[in-house]
Amino acid sequence: MSQEAGVEERRRLRAGDRRELIARMIQTDGTVVVEELARSLEVTPSTIRRDLALLTEQGVIARTYGGAMSAGHTAEPTLGQRSGLAVAEKDRIGRWAAARIATGDTVILDAGTTTGRLAHHLRARTDLTVITSGLTALRELAEADGVELITLAGTLRHVSQGFVGPLAELTLSRLTADKVFLGADGLDARRGICEASLQQTSLKEMMADRGKELYVLADSSKLGQSPFTAWAPLDRPWTLVTDSGATDDRLGPFRALPDIEVITV
Repeated sequence: MSQEAGVEERRRLRAGDRRELIARMIQTDGTVVVEELARSLEVTPSTIRRDLALLTEQGVIARTYGGAMSAGHTAEPTLGQRSGLAVAEKDRIGRWAAARIATGDTVILDAGTTTGRLAHHLRARTDLTVITSGLTALRELAEADGVELITLAGTLRHVSQGFVGPLAELTLSRLTADKVFLGADGLDARRGICEASLQQTSLKEMMADRGKELYVLADSSKLGQSPFTAWAPLDRPWTLVTDSGATDDRLGPFRALPDIEVITV
């Protein structure tokens, strides 16, 4: 074997080992992000994208916006795709939640479409402080002069239009709130909130601990669902706010637990 052929063979072996490692990471964590993989494996993002493309062709993984997930899980929808789902239900939930917020309150709003509707119903309010990680809420409240707006700015997840990561968590660690409103991609009575990435669930778990009252805003399609592998446990009393289309079968597991209050609107 020539020297050039030997070098190329070692490169192929290294690439194969790298892809095997990426596949194991996805199997363990559920999802990965291109930029994070590139840093941890000390290669360029374009190299990671080629690796992910090959693993996708082999059926090992499924590509997501900016990364990949296990082929056995649902691809994460974009915020734009989710904004067209359960529109009336999300608006009723958001309106109900807005009515729970008193003048002078400080509240934390998660990223998402339902919390975005909550923000929409706060635009005319005064003497409120809103802490949020979501671009939807920021857009809704950017011109609301009566609302003091604090952003948990960190790394933007383009697919969900929300900030996550250590910078967002550092800002949140300096703040407390009267009420916290979280969204969910899926919701299980015992396991908590299901999301596409560990960064999301880490921030949600921290948000849940920063307020006196905790509300989870989830339309009925989210109840009992676990589309991804990352979870934020809810280890304190909380209120589920969902729509009137939720069936008794879906509400039963939540109503059976003493620390969960269930509201349908």
